[in-house]
Amino acid sequence: MNKIRNIAIIAHVDHGKTTLVDALLRQSKTQMKKEVAAQEMIMDSNELERERGITIFSKNASVQFNGIKINIIDTPGHADFGGEVERVLNMADGCLLLIDAKEGPMPQTRFVLKKALEMGHKIIVVINKIDKPGARPQFALEATLELFLELGAGDHSLDFPVVYASGRDGKAGLQPDLEKMENINPIFDAIVQHIPSPIADIQKPLQMLVTSISADNFKGRIAVGRVYNGSIKSGQEIIQINRQGMQKKYRLTSLMTFSGLQRIETDTIEAGDIAAIAGISDATIGETITDPENPQALPIINIEEPTVKMTFMVNDSPFAGKEGEFCTSRQIRERLFKELETDVALKIEESEGNWIVAGRGELHLAILIERLRRERYEFQVSRPQVIMRQIDGKTMCPYEKVFIEVPEKYHGAVMQKLGARKGELKEMRSHETTVFLEFIIPTKGLFGYRSEFLTDTKGLGIMNTSFHQYMPDPGNWKERSQGSLVASESGDTNLYGLINVQDRGVLFFGHGVPVYQGQVMGQNSRSEDIRVNVCKTKQLSNMRSKGEGSDEHFNTPKTMGLEDALEYIGDDELVEITPKNIRIRKTYLTEIEAKRAERQSK
Repeated sequence: MNKIRNIAIIAHVDHGKTTLVDALLRQSKTQMKKEVAAQEMIMDSNELERERGITIFSKNASVQFNGIKINIIDTPGHADFGGEVERVLNMADGCLLLIDAKEGPMPQTRFVLKKALEMGHKIIVVINKIDKPGARPQFALEATLELFLELGAGDHSLDFPVVYASGRDGKAGLQPDLEKMENINPIFDAIVQHIPSPIADIQKPLQMLVTSISADNFKGRIAVGRVYNGSIKSGQEIIQINRQGMQKKYRLTSLMTFSGLQRIETDTIEAGDIAAIAGISDATIGETITDPENPQALPIINIEEPTVKMTFMVNDSPFAGKEGEFCTSRQIRERLFKELETDVALKIEESEGNWIVAGRGELHLAILIERLRRERYEFQVSRPQVIMRQIDGKTMCPYEKVFIEVPEKYHGAVMQKLGARKGELKEMRSHETTVFLEFIIPTKGLFGYRSEFLTDTKGLGIMNTSFHQYMPDPGNWKERSQGSLVASESGDTNLYGLINVQDRGVLFFGHGVPVYQGQVMGQNSRSEDIRVNVCKTKQLSNMRSKGEGSDEHFNTPKTMGLEDALEYIGDDELVEITPKNIRIRKTYLTEIEAKRAERQSK
């Protein structure tokens, strides 16, 4: 056990965590496959992670340094993936906290750091990106100390070791001087010196906690977790204790440990190390794998409850089944329930042939939708809604802490908009030409704000949120101030029809796009919905006047991505999601259907 260190890496989105792990893997001469070694951001292997530049799924790697095995666990930096974070920290004995030398500690760091301090983990602070123009390592260090004090860290945690680094150059040192740095070894030295070896007892009966699940085409379901006590041998019999306390006996078909990024077969793994096992067909996260002669369950991982829900349904639009490969209710249901096995922060319940899916935030659900879409699923979803709770006989709604960083000239617009959305300003400070704002706002008040925020700050603002707590609902919410432009007939959009309509609002489509009656074509500049004919063609005659049509101009339509569409829709609208397109539509496609449904609801 003295030869093992288990460490999680905590960092805000884009503070160089994945780049630093790349440097640790390369400089420890870790064996990697050729195609893996050639790419950057080795740990962010998922396509979505690379596109968005964020870590969504936790991953394991292992390096050898001076005869000591260091298990590195990559943590998501986003509060919406808190389910991943809570599991990961259970596997570690300490953390590397990465701070950007220019920006200092950021809001999302706070969320994971708070969890790590609650568990009593030893923290090593790494001030990264000291090669960045405008780097302020001393400021970053002081701000980090303030954050520790704010989170109520004890003396043990406040006495943290500090290493300065440039992950991109693969260098680190105990002083913020890049020229004196040679390699990344000072980080390895700090891990070996300050992170305790695992506390475990090899003599006790086997206890292993499953913290992640992956699939293998040959070995089937693979459960990954930390061995807390005892040892585990290849081919041995074990007892699986599920979250309800029920016990089942299995025989392991494969036992693996981590070397670099790969899993390699081994005969035995002792307490303190991280193991991957195959042979348990229904293993899920949070379960205990234990000794058959003396089965003892480990404490179950507590996961914070979801705050946002959406309804998933089978696509029933006129274009249903044309673009997706999996579009039946059986296929969608199977895929959603499969996601529950690996995502512990997700909740799903069936309701009248639909599925109510609850998650930790809009981003959490949007990432799930995007992944299903890329797997060629076709379905439709309703508007996101917050999950209300009854606490002491009062209706409570979730509130978020919002941290905003904007150029000075735009902070007025941000304060005005968030004030109108029931936001309460808690803190405001400025540094040079940048203003830092901290609000507490109902989660519902943030729906649809992100795109407005980017427009108001000309794309220069940074906004981060984390769950605060449940508080009384402020009530009397204003509904969306603008209506929709809705297609009145099916067909292909025509430039003549579009030019006639464009003065009514903002269009989402250009020329020659197939649309159907009831599909939302754009946003009306007024509060009500109006039906428009975007398929209208010009009546041709053989008479022409000089210069006719030469002064007509068609504005560039606004492209609506998945998150834009989810933010935009009202209660009477749905987002139709297919592998090729994202469309917004009315729940009832014709005016007659909508009026009939309105009468029945009364």
